[in-house]
Amino acid sequence: MVEEMKSEMAEVTPLNRGDIVKGKVVKVDDNQVLVDVNYKFEGVIPISELSSLHVDKASDVLQEGDEVELKVLRINDEEDKLVLSKKAVDAERAWEDLQQKFESGETLEAQVADVVKGGLVVDLGVRGFIPASLVERHFVEDFSDYKGRTLTLKVVEIDQEKNKLILSRKAVLDEEAERKKQETLENLEAGQVLDGTVQRITDFGAFVDIGGVDGLVHVSELAWNRVEHPSEVLSEGDQVKVKVLKVDKDNERISLSIKETQPGPWDKVAEEISNGDIVIGTVKRLVSFGAFVEVYPGVEGLVHISQISRKHIATPGEVLEEGQEVKVKVLDMQPEQKRISLSIKEAEQDEHREELKNLDQNNNAGMNVTLGDVFGDQLRRLK
Repeated sequence: MVEEMKSEMAEVTPLNRGDIVKGKVVKVDDNQVLVDVNYKFEGVIPISELSSLHVDKASDVLQEGDEVELKVLRINDEEDKLVLSKKAVDAERAWEDLQQKFESGETLEAQVADVVKGGLVVDLGVRGFIPASLVERHFVEDFSDYKGRTLTLKVVEIDQEKNKLILSRKAVLDEEAERKKQETLENLEAGQVLDGTVQRITDFGAFVDIGGVDGLVHVSELAWNRVEHPSEVLSEGDQVKVKVLKVDKDNERISLSIKETQPGPWDKVAEEISNGDIVIGTVKRLVSFGAFVEVYPGVEGLVHISQISRKHIATPGEVLEEGQEVKVKVLDMQPEQKRISLSIKEAEQDEHREELKNLDQNNNAGMNVTLGDVFGDQLRRLK
């Protein structure tokens, strides 16, 4: 009998406070877990020592039969009391790993355990906090749907003595955005037509995201017709096609155009106007050799000074002013050259000829009146 007792005692693992031991879960209560660590009696893991985060039920962390590494917190053989901690082992290993990741800049993944005031909480063996401002690159009003999501994070602040661990998802997103931006810049060339998203609207144009980098569409490049303010034709978030006009990779400046991706007025004018047509136009500019008249939105033609009036004039300003509406005849159209020759004089002459023709027709119609038409009623009365 004595030999058997000696044999059993020889198999018991000696324990001291602070030791790390392996054990097997034998029972799980609501607020504690009993573990066999090959000692004279079973050890207890209080619910507060299961995780760095709040735990509602012990069964949320461990189940019967689980094998687990634990740290001896207190041991009292006289009272058969052995208090163990899973949290302490997890934390010691976690701090070492997290410090290494902080120094190397390596990312890690963690599941959001809770949404609290001011940010998100994750369990990495220690409690990690992601401030609201470090979750996304944009403002987020409601974080309720983040619980349970797995996020890629970076350690931005760590202090084991203060039990402080600050994480950032925004830092990861910023790095990804910068990589994408540099890749886009490397492959960007003038003449490319790309899809983009309107990010910001200013008085002088719109900034469009074309793949991690913003380019400027100047107000003059928004449309073929005149645009007073970009907000007249665009809103933030609009999907647009843009043509790359100029790329300054060193200064990361990109000039874009929306109008260059659309059919221009010179492409359309030939469908609307032909040689010989008389149209109404607006005088846009007066120059010494003539006047430029807009005959179609965005299309101006030249009325040479010799084609302005039937009488001699020294300057176009003698008979014309900017903003004046005039009738012009299309003499010669060359849309591919972006040139149209116009004549006010010939338009007036054509109108005069038309008036004479109508008058002549009316006169001829009058010559066909018979005596019966004139004296019909009198002749009927004589009968």
